[in-house]
Amino acid sequence: MNLDLADALSIAAAVCSGQVSAIAVTQAALTKIATIDHKINSFTTVTTETALADAAKIDQEIAQGNHPGLLAGVPFAVKNLFDIAGVTTLAGAKINAKNLPATQDATAVAKLKQAGAVLVGALNMDEYAYGFVTENFHYGATHNPHDLQRIAGGSSGGSAAAVAAGLVPFSLGSDTNGSIRVPAALCGVFGFKPTYGRLSRAGVALFSSSFDHIGSFARSVRDTAAIFDVLQGEDERDPICSQRPPELCLPQLHQDISHLGIAIADDYFIQGATPEALAAVHKVAEALGVTKSVTIPEAKRARAAAFVISASEGANLHLDKLRSRPQDFDPATRDRFLAGALIPSSWYIQAQRFRRWYRDQVRTVFQNVDIILAPTTPISAPFIGQQTMNLNGEEILVRPHLGLFTQPLSFIGLPVLSVPIHHPDALPLGVQIIAAPYHEALILQVAAFLESQGVISCPVKD
Repeated sequence: MNLDLADALSIAAAVCSGQVSAIAVTQAALTKIATIDHKINSFTTVTTETALADAAKIDQEIAQGNHPGLLAGVPFAVKNLFDIAGVTTLAGAKINAKNLPATQDATAVAKLKQAGAVLVGALNMDEYAYGFVTENFHYGATHNPHDLQRIAGGSSGGSAAAVAAGLVPFSLGSDTNGSIRVPAALCGVFGFKPTYGRLSRAGVALFSSSFDHIGSFARSVRDTAAIFDVLQGEDERDPICSQRPPELCLPQLHQDISHLGIAIADDYFIQGATPEALAAVHKVAEALGVTKSVTIPEAKRARAAAFVISASEGANLHLDKLRSRPQDFDPATRDRFLAGALIPSSWYIQAQRFRRWYRDQVRTVFQNVDIILAPTTPISAPFIGQQTMNLNGEEILVRPHLGLFTQPLSFIGLPVLSVPIHHPDALPLGVQIIAAPYHEALILQVAAFLESQGVISCPVKD
């Protein structure tokens, strides 16, 4: 089998059947990282020795007649804000570089290892997850595999680029205001942000506690569902983690979706998008037979409130270092944190009040539809170093506005999957498939249908 192009579940099946060894799969991934990643800069740490040792254990388990797990022998990597035992957790920051190594894996990393997956390293990101570009001041920019002159998006840019380049079949990232969905769209991969609190954040460096989610990047809907199934479950290490029983989505993927009410988000979600971004949404809608549209009220105000809350919470986490080591921050990150620290408490309180009201309004929208479609980003990937972009004749800043369509959704913790739309003569774009809280299965069922029709896909970009 061509390991470079195989998805995670196909690799696991081949490993379990003896068609290929976990050691061979892991070595192939490590070799490709060594050969290609100097162009992309997606990895900040490669865990060669532990990866090969873990792969050897998988092969031993199989030799003894045991089943090592759903993801047996599958290489993966994680954004460098996930704790990895024996590795210093950078969170994209120079300040953390001399910290002691983590003593245990983040819960999500541990669960994936228990399912047989093999961790091969940690991935580049925006400093402290504050950004949409992964042009890291300390560790360099991550390049988009579809055009090395362009950004991978952020803040989980390394996670998206590593999957898009075929270095690993899947990876983990985090999403505060769009940090999974934006790079997934720009790199042309699947990016899944489940409901807020659905997956454990234990052992993950936070940016904004009331917003932060973890999630995955993958090449297929099946892999996305499998990863989500492995990661579900309550965790006493994370008080925010839901105590809802896991709902396995992989067995439900190909259920009939004809009964679902699906609509396109209008108003705010079409005003700032390029024609290409809107065309991607309509391609998905046409395949689903969708003609209905819905309005998510006050989405613009929700985005403004999201800025206030996340900037305030992020600044509060780093006040000590802002005072003692300001010179060691990325200047852009430092300035945004300083601005966040100056936000009046009355603004923060009012933004939280609005948040509750907005949640109620969106809940009402979902009384009439099951799924909403929207663009993921307003444009395809800008160039590295590009400061502004033109949207509908207006010149606006790149960094804050790539999250134009993602922030109003993570603001209230909705589950969202960004699915990739590829065109042979253009850069990829993404479409968000959105549902009410805890309806991840519906999202994945719709995505599985679109994938079966050839509407969405994730070809590896060498």
